[in-house]
Amino acid sequence: MIKTVEQLNERINECTQNFDAKLAGQDGKRHIVLCGGTGCLSNHSHEIRERFEEVLVEKGADSKATVNQVGCFGFCSQGPFVKIYPEDTLYRLVQIEDVEEIVEKDILGGQIVERLLYEDPATGEKVSKQDEINFYKKQRRVALHGCGVIDPENIQEALGFGAFQGLKRALSMSSQEVIDEVLASGLRGRGGAGFPTGRKWQFAYNSVSEEKYVVCNGDEGDPGAFMDRSILEGNPLAVIEGMVIAGYAIGAQNGYFYVRAEYPIAVNRLRIAIRQAREIGLLGEHILGTDFSFDCHLRLGAGAFVCGEETALLNSIEGKRGMPRPRPPFPAVKGLWGKPTIINNVETLACVPYVLREGAVEFAKVGTEKSKGTKVFALGGKVNNVGLVEVPMGTTLRELIYDIGGGIPNGKKFKAIQTGGPSGGCLTEEFLDEPIDFDNLVAKGSMMGSGGAIVMDEDNCMVDVAKFYMGFICDESCGKCSPCRIGTMRMLEILTRITEGRGTMEDLDELETLSDTVKTNSLCALGQTAANPVNSTLTHFKDEYLAHIVDKKCPAHVCKKLMEYYIDPDKCIGCGKCRRGCPVDCIHPTDYIAPGHKLVSLKIDSTQCVKCGSCITVCRMDAIEKK
Repeated sequence: MIKTVEQLNERINECTQNFDAKLAGQDGKRHIVLCGGTGCLSNHSHEIRERFEEVLVEKGADSKATVNQVGCFGFCSQGPFVKIYPEDTLYRLVQIEDVEEIVEKDILGGQIVERLLYEDPATGEKVSKQDEINFYKKQRRVALHGCGVIDPENIQEALGFGAFQGLKRALSMSSQEVIDEVLASGLRGRGGAGFPTGRKWQFAYNSVSEEKYVVCNGDEGDPGAFMDRSILEGNPLAVIEGMVIAGYAIGAQNGYFYVRAEYPIAVNRLRIAIRQAREIGLLGEHILGTDFSFDCHLRLGAGAFVCGEETALLNSIEGKRGMPRPRPPFPAVKGLWGKPTIINNVETLACVPYVLREGAVEFAKVGTEKSKGTKVFALGGKVNNVGLVEVPMGTTLRELIYDIGGGIPNGKKFKAIQTGGPSGGCLTEEFLDEPIDFDNLVAKGSMMGSGGAIVMDEDNCMVDVAKFYMGFICDESCGKCSPCRIGTMRMLEILTRITEGRGTMEDLDELETLSDTVKTNSLCALGQTAANPVNSTLTHFKDEYLAHIVDKKCPAHVCKKLMEYYIDPDKCIGCGKCRRGCPVDCIHPTDYIAPGHKLVSLKIDSTQCVKCGSCITVCRMDAIEKK
């Protein structure tokens, strides 16, 4: 039990020495760590770990090496990952059948398994160190501190990697001094709005009440977003520490984590971290011998996107239906159970220990004038290097997509990047050299949001993209206010008509009118930003809307009712594979014999075709096209 600052210092020193010795191999052992993020676990990372343990026992090497699971490495498209210490050798795309070879060659023989190393696509060279891979070179880990390095279920490793040093410093300061430090850092909320964190804390600190609360918003619902989940899976104690510091700053004694139940690994590791922090005295009564007491509690969300809105989230914690409240009063004045409450998202709280541990000046050295520090993005879609990325504010979209993301697969042309999820907009090639920060993205017609970044190429239909996001918003609208409930449905109906070839020019005018009405009159940010994908695609891709309405064609060949499947008779050899695989029997022979072939070619009856794409999948002659 740690009861004083001196005891914490002793424990930190001991854990740091042990952890450093482990990474450096000074304990005489090799250490095998595997990615334990959701992505790799779904790709059998846990079974790979068990196989490592079995093989080490079989080879009599279990006393020579340890096996451990850590948080997300970030480079999701190359997982599962295995790293060997102290050499720091990184293996990617590891499968269960590779385990024995790694143990025999590397652990016992001291030889690198070359075929499992990352290969630089530009040079063809094999890369054995994580930091030498282009995906990682421009990254800087602040919020992701410890992710992919420490065991998230072992508080000793967290203490050995800097945990609770920020809290130790905070408790040596007054509450106002802590708030001033956060203000000086320039930290802004990473959940989407970018509101200055220190100002939010100041409002709650100034509110007079015997009870106050800190709430961590872990209700990450944007399509394609997994930033907060990965932080909670990789280093939950950093978020806990940030919450405790926030509690000390505003005078709260209790904090609530609100995490969606669809994140079972994050929830389990958060539970373990809270329990371990309580057991050693870093949560509970009189923390480190001070008068400050604080405890954390966990509440699970049922997956409603609207509960990411702070007042809807508060209602959900209180056991009410997750619907937003009118503001003012703001939560910092009247929040959870009517008491002053600050609500910060996972990434924001994960940055707080760094600010207190390293100092506001150090944090503010990175970033732009108005957007300090780093930002975590979930980079996905049509990009070679899919994964979790943390970059300094001010990094350009081009660097994000091409230097870190590795560019667009299959030589396709970049079309747009959707930032900010359903609340954001699509940015085109002309914006690739724009720096990423809160204000600049808004000025260009999008927003940073919580950090989702979906890349699209020439095969994406932007009208269909707008329809997808509007369908998501319609499903997730709580229905409390009419502009959002009805307006988004009307917009979805218009977009559906357009993608089915039934749209008119008047529909475009109506879309713009509805967008303005919903934005101006909706109760919360869900409705206020719902039209952003529509507005941005109308601005940058109006020609695609016109093609759907005037020409009754989908240029990207995505909208099923506006395309046909066509068999090129000069390529078709009449093998019949497509015909045998067609579920509606709409492919028939013709009298035409392609030059150089003995079999008659085939044709598709477009009146019967359901555009399932099975024919394209099985055709080995690439004779079937969309038109």
